[in-house]
Amino acid sequence: QVQLVESGGGLVQAGGSLRLSCAASRSILRRNPVSWYRQPPGKQRELVARITTDGSTNYADSVKGRFTVSRDNAKSTVYLEMNNLKPDDKAVYYCYTRVVVNVEGTSVENWGQGSQVTVST
Repeated sequence: QVQLVESGGGLVQAGGSLRLSCAASRSILRRNPVSWYRQPPGKQRELVARITTDGSTNYADSVKGRFTVSRDNAKSTVYLEMNNLKPDDKAVYYCYTRVVVNVEGTSVENWGQGSQVTVST
């Protein structure tokens, strides 16, 4: 099992900023994309950001221009910088990666433990 360790969640006022961290092994960052998902209370989990091994990124429309996903290979960490936070951003945030484990293409999903982000008004 791949270990992903999150940190950085907390409470912030609307319009504020927060940075989440997802620590992973160097092998994970070298070989696999890493994504950030979130699950608002009472709603389904949704993809918010993704970064590939070459540094390409994509974002959900709801966070584009406000969130930035980045990678620090020296620290083996992926970050999610969240700016101009809104009440709708309140959710548990999870980092995620999928690792192919055999030649048939079987993969294993790996999730961080979750980070609570609360945005107050």
